[in-house]
Amino acid sequence: MIKVTLTKSIIGAKPNQKATAASLGLKKIGDTIVHAEGPVLDGKIKVISHLVTVEQA
Repeated sequence: MIKVTLTKSIIGAKPNQKATAASLGLKKIGDTIVHAEGPVLDGKIKVISHLVTVEQA
């Protein structure tokens, strides 16, 4: 399991980065989700890696 936390604002982000954050359920700074590891999640994290912190849950 991976814990993903939004640490920076998505206000100035590109539209695809905003959509990726929304698809993960991250709306506000401090929002956290826990998901199972997988290639789809890894790809989404790579797109918004500069906006989030990732930890093992």
